[in-house]
Amino acid sequence: MNLSQPGEPSYSGIQTFQKVPFVLDPDELRGVDVVILGAPMDEMVTHRPGARFGPREIRAATDLGAEGWHMDLGVDPFADLNVVDHGDAAVRPGDARFNHRSIREAVGRVVDSGAVPIVLGGDHSISFPNVAAVAEGVASGSLACIHFDAHTDTATENYEVEWSHGTPFRHLVDEGILAGPRLVQIGLRGWWPNPPEWEWARGAGVRWHRMEKVIEEGIDRVVDSALAEVSDADHLFLSVDIDVLDPAFAPGTGTPEPGGMSTRELLRAVRKIVSRRGLVGMDLVEVSPPYDHSGITSMAAHRTVLEAISALALHRSGREARPENPTG
Repeated sequence: MNLSQPGEPSYSGIQTFQKVPFVLDPDELRGVDVVILGAPMDEMVTHRPGARFGPREIRAATDLGAEGWHMDLGVDPFADLNVVDHGDAAVRPGDARFNHRSIREAVGRVVDSGAVPIVLGGDHSISFPNVAAVAEGVASGSLACIHFDAHTDTATENYEVEWSHGTPFRHLVDEGILAGPRLVQIGLRGWWPNPPEWEWARGAGVRWHRMEKVIEEGIDRVVDSALAEVSDADHLFLSVDIDVLDPAFAPGTGTPEPGGMSTRELLRAVRKIVSRRGLVGMDLVEVSPPYDHSGITSMAAHRTVLEAISALALHRSGREARPENPTG
């Protein structure tokens, strides 16, 4: 169902992501390439709440209609790919277990349809159901994940809560959903995790690139290293916690950590990863609009998703990028 009038500006009418058609019936997802799905929960945060409002604000953070010409890649992803918005997974306020089950089922329906799910969070605890559902749709052991974050999210528990937003990647590896060497983390910095989590990561074979390495080597070299580290995997999931960005670029998040990436670096990294490797699933999490009245955090999140969709269109086309005015 197309909820937009022809030529309708972004601020008018009913909002889906980039004003793509709204498809609620799972049977109508057959033949779709990319499905946007919201996961509006933040029950599992350890600091500032508000990420439950993330999906709505990310959808609205655009000045474009149902179009998106990428001047650096030379693609219109919405002409090359069939992209729809599937609305939000059903959630119950305060019931994290129900919400995780519901999100996993919703992502599973998208995977079963053959489409690529892009999940808008929501706190980072949703990565467990997201990745688990995608892993069920591919050959066992064939999935890798590149994870952008200030934090590793590899605790066994936070404040005695096992399934918080600081634990999903520990559980994904410990439960065998992701092999440790197939998890690569970029942008880590700050004062957590502690030595026990680092010791676990070394033992599990997890790879990481701290923010200091991004500063010293540049984002292109770090991305090249990350891609080489998952080159033996057949499928790639991309998880982006918006707090990988410095709070100057993303103040609207639950656990901000100074000293992070710029929006420019993140967009370039996502473009490079997806255009080279493709994508079987993605989530973008921890956008907390109440802490950013200017909307730059939601805008950065929206553009990160748009970058991934554009790069996926280029990847599937099998051709090289065709920048506008390449000598300009």
